[in-house]
Amino acid sequence: MAVVNQTSRVSEFILLGLSSRPEDQKPLFILFLTMYLVTIIGNLLIILAIHSDSQLQTPMYFFLSFLSFTDICFTTTVVPRMLVNFLSEKTISYAGCLTQMYFIYALGNTDSCLLAVMAFDRYVAICDPFHYVTTMNHHRCVLLVAFSCSLPHLHSLLHTLLLNRLIFCDSSVIHHFLCDLSPLMKLSCSSTFVNEIVIMSEGSVVLVTPFLCITFSYIRIFIAVLKIPSAAGKRKAFSTCGSHLTVVTLFYGSIFYVYLQPLSTYTARDHIATLAYTVLSSMLNPFIYSLRNKDLKQGLRKLMGRRKSQAEPS
Repeated sequence: MAVVNQTSRVSEFILLGLSSRPEDQKPLFILFLTMYLVTIIGNLLIILAIHSDSQLQTPMYFFLSFLSFTDICFTTTVVPRMLVNFLSEKTISYAGCLTQMYFIYALGNTDSCLLAVMAFDRYVAICDPFHYVTTMNHHRCVLLVAFSCSLPHLHSLLHTLLLNRLIFCDSSVIHHFLCDLSPLMKLSCSSTFVNEIVIMSEGSVVLVTPFLCITFSYIRIFIAVLKIPSAAGKRKAFSTCGSHLTVVTLFYGSIFYVYLQPLSTYTARDHIATLAYTVLSSMLNPFIYSLRNKDLKQGLRKLMGRRKSQAEPS
């Protein structure tokens, strides 16, 4: 019986990226550099506005500030590596690839959990407003954020360790612009049975559970809003949820398209959906929340006015 030499593990991978045509590299570099800068600036402004305005010191904006911080980290895990690949060699070390994958799953699932926590916050605010202050007290908010950050890291560590036990002894070319489980598992020349079982069981639970919590929260919110007698009251209740629902639709729509499918069907067509939840969602979140939220727009105007007054000579 032939024995696979377990020391023949590849030392680096080649990320093919979004396009192999040389003439596409500089335009793609400019496009994604612009998107990255917009993402960083937009989310930083959201964080600064929330922490500098006393009127925004509520649980909803507390969670939003952490979502913006996670989006900055999430995008930074993906885009800088893409920018390097557009202008230079497309190689990434084995350790670098697994590190990128770890943070993509950890931060992506942190986003998911924070969206579920924000849905629960809206549920309490609309369905149980008299107990909102006691239910969503500062101690509980901190615990919810801590849970939203810690569980995804454990989930990501599990899948990274399981991937690390695989042997890559054939091709080292990843048909993707980032290190992801599915394309990496396709390269393995050892059995991926355990990995696939864990992905379909534990992975599906971690992915779907926050979405089910969001769905349950909004069903209860919708029922409660229908009982409000005035049309103005209904509009006000829905306006506090509109931004969050838009973000959830963009984020989960693209994630479910990519990950709720068999490993064998994963192709290059999934790149666009991956870009939607790794880059596009993080870039659009500040605009979605600020354009539909009067309090946040006012906070941003105050922040800009304060910065302008500080910049003017006395």
